[in-house]
Amino acid sequence: MNQEARLPRNAKEGALYGAIISTLTVLFMSSINIIFGVGEFNGEVALTILKVFPIIWVIVMIIEPVVIGRIAEKLTAIFTEPTDSFNAKILFRILFTVLGMSFCMTFIGDIIGNGLSSQTFNHFLANWPRNFLIALFAESILIQPFARFVMVKLHASQDKKKSSAVGVTIHGLSEQNS
Repeated sequence: MNQEARLPRNAKEGALYGAIISTLTVLFMSSINIIFGVGEFNGEVALTILKVFPIIWVIVMIIEPVVIGRIAEKLTAIFTEPTDSFNAKILFRILFTVLGMSFCMTFIGDIIGNGLSSQTFNHFLANWPRNFLIALFAESILIQPFARFVMVKLHASQDKKKSSAVGVTIHGLSEQNS
């Protein structure tokens, strides 16, 4: 069976893949939004980023697989054909995931940072297009390719271990038959 080496093959790998993407995206987007909100980067801003990072990360790790990821998968299936390339399917998946996650997290991030107020909707309208474009670029060019690179390396290591274990077994059998 020919499995795709660039994607997770089981739930454990899926969790690793998701954690890599979520960690990098949350760190990147939280940093950008906090720096834009404050207007500068200093020690206090860095501390704020570190404080909100775990909260945002947990929210993302719940929302993406439970809601947004499922919707993105369904939309990707609608807009692609089984014969479409891996890259076409991945780009659609990234587009739909970033669309949903940037929408949700722009709103949630503003509530975490500023509380729920009459300005929340105005902040959303001002910030979401920027967040969507930045996240789409970062996911497409940096974050997702890095996560797929990790999967390729992980699978190569696993395949090497399997082939050496098979080689030892075959070698051991041929010695017993001599």
